[in-house]
Amino acid sequence: MPRKRTSSTPPLNLVKLTGIVFLLFASTSGSIGTAQTTPVSFTGPSSSNSVILQINSHIEQGWKDFEITPSTKAADGQWCRRVFLDVIGRIPTIAEVENFIQDKAPDKKKQLVESLLYDDEYTEEFARNWTTLWTNLLIGRTGGTENNSMISRPGMQKFLRDSFAREKPFNKMCYELVTATGTTTPGDENFNGATNFLIDKVNDEEAALATSSTTRIFLGLQVQCTQCHNHPFNDWKQQKYWETNAFFRQAKAFRGQMAVEDGGAAQLTDQDFSGETGRNKNEAEIFYEKRNGLVSVAYPVFVDGTEIERSGYVNVVNRREEFAKLMTASPYFSKAMVNRTWAHFLGYGFTSPADDLGPHNSPSNPALLELLASEFANVEFDFRQLVLWITLSKPYQLSSRSNQSNATDDPLLGRTPRFSHFYLRQMQAEQLYESLLSATQAGESRGSYEEQERIKSRWLQQFNRAFGTDEGQESTTFNGTIPQVLMMFNGDMVRQAISSTQGSLIDKLTSSGNTYDRNVDHLFMATLARKPSGKEKSMASAFLNAQNNNRKEALKDVSWVLLNTNEFIFNH
Repeated sequence: MPRKRTSSTPPLNLVKLTGIVFLLFASTSGSIGTAQTTPVSFTGPSSSNSVILQINSHIEQGWKDFEITPSTKAADGQWCRRVFLDVIGRIPTIAEVENFIQDKAPDKKKQLVESLLYDDEYTEEFARNWTTLWTNLLIGRTGGTENNSMISRPGMQKFLRDSFAREKPFNKMCYELVTATGTTTPGDENFNGATNFLIDKVNDEEAALATSSTTRIFLGLQVQCTQCHNHPFNDWKQQKYWETNAFFRQAKAFRGQMAVEDGGAAQLTDQDFSGETGRNKNEAEIFYEKRNGLVSVAYPVFVDGTEIERSGYVNVVNRREEFAKLMTASPYFSKAMVNRTWAHFLGYGFTSPADDLGPHNSPSNPALLELLASEFANVEFDFRQLVLWITLSKPYQLSSRSNQSNATDDPLLGRTPRFSHFYLRQMQAEQLYESLLSATQAGESRGSYEEQERIKSRWLQQFNRAFGTDEGQESTTFNGTIPQVLMMFNGDMVRQAISSTQGSLIDKLTSSGNTYDRNVDHLFMATLARKPSGKEKSMASAFLNAQNNNRKEALKDVSWVLLNTNEFIFNH
């Protein structure tokens, strides 16, 4: 497989604040009673080029229909930085950027994406990034950190890391997450890291969180509010919620003799379900109360109306396994995975929110969603192929700078996204952590994967907290608020990043024999994937004068300013 490569971004505005010069990026606007969907076809895989051309055709037709002129292409360095952030979770090193910029091959973008996806050099980082994203999705940023939780966060991460590193088909990975049995903690004889997805969710009252989380994450269906009443705006009825819930009633979670945080392992298993009356396991029913006070009965029936055996005996029918088979074969499954992945790379899905595909929420480009869902199924749910198609498509190539024609194409204004320019978005906390290490070379001598994750987890905990609601909701202060600003201005990690101690990046630069201007160029390329403008070079010279020609201190000032620019913190 090919290797790697990467150039310039928009200029910075210079603003003075309390006597300190800050360089700030000039940001631009820049159902289901019975499921009614078009089934996903399985016609055999198309070539990657064919799929990409079809994506472009659908998007371009939207621009034509709405009389939009798209933005120009992003500069090479900007696009390279973007694809590194989205695919492996960090900005590129200066060598990776410069290799890409200097490469003259007409297909260098394809070569770079294939390198990030398939080269052994990036396998660990690819797996780390998508493990982080899916760990946060499946158990939350705080999952496994609460004292009463049975989740082993390292166990969840190990399962996902192995799945992504070994290119496990996405449908198989998701099937295993829904059907897993075993213990949660690595090193245990019956360890199965996939159990950490449901271990806490089936332990709540009536497996409500297992029902709502599984349908939302894997099918893109929001069912939680129909637990107590019919949905007022879509076709999902209370009966359908409880028919879905019935699939999870055999699942049971048990605590080990020793707490998980002390090295103990919790266990998830399937047991015979007697029904809520306990009288007839062959007709293992559940009951629910309607808003009018009447009581109804429910048995396991999938969202498309498919009924399974009513028995509660596991050796007759394993309800979770039946649900997982129906789930991964459902057209909602491939659409949900495609929509979520598109939202990751383009900032927004075809629906808002991206995990709500019910009939009440029409997608912005239904034909394109159908196309990608079908092609994803046709390549046997090869996640890397899906990533390749999206990153090489025309909308992903565009600059984040809007023009007069597409300035109103802004979802923040409540508009339906037309993807006529790249939508600015702040780095996620995990991306910023890894990017700080990359930009300052602080990650070159890191410990084991487990030690790296422990250090990162401690750093991330300052931003996150759980609400403890029925949906396991969390909040983060990593969104430009005061805790994040203070962390970037004065935090330990930034202080270490700009340190001039022996062996640090600043020390290496000042000891290299290069001129001050060359060192400034290095810092700009390492953080922003571009060289400084003439005006920015003049500002860097002003730092040198202010420090009485002490190059080391001046470079520390330049580095601190660059790390605190919007241009560094944003994906653009």
